[in-house]
Amino acid sequence: MVFTDPIADMLTRIRNANAAKHDTVMVPVSNMKQSIAKILLDEGYVKKIENVKDGKIDFIKLTLKYNGKEPVISGLKRISKPGLRVYAGKEELPKVLGGLGTAIISTNKGVLADRDARKENVGGEVLAFIW
Repeated sequence: MVFTDPIADMLTRIRNANAAKHDTVMVPVSNMKQSIAKILLDEGYVKKIENVKDGKIDFIKLTLKYNGKEPVISGLKRISKPGLRVYAGKEELPKVLGGLGTAIISTNKGVLADRDARKENVGGEVLAFIW
């Protein structure tokens, strides 16, 4: 399958699985999606990630995290889109919900959470907000 915006597709799959209270969600694999999944794991939004092969296609299997019946991820938003790229310098990196959420930034040092980008003192393309 060919997607115009594979990152938006990944975020939509996670959002839909959360709304339907699924335990896991499968996303077609790519290096960028694996980096985003690792950030979700490191920031505590998902329980675990694993690579799964289903026939000829590789997938990332994300195990979603819940507080009782409420999902840990309450919102996902794609910021930089193929039609309108959004960049932020090291001084103007966004804070999601005053620091309670996470911004995912694509930098020259890889895909980083906003906290890590501030530590590394780099800016880049603002991919998504998660809270």
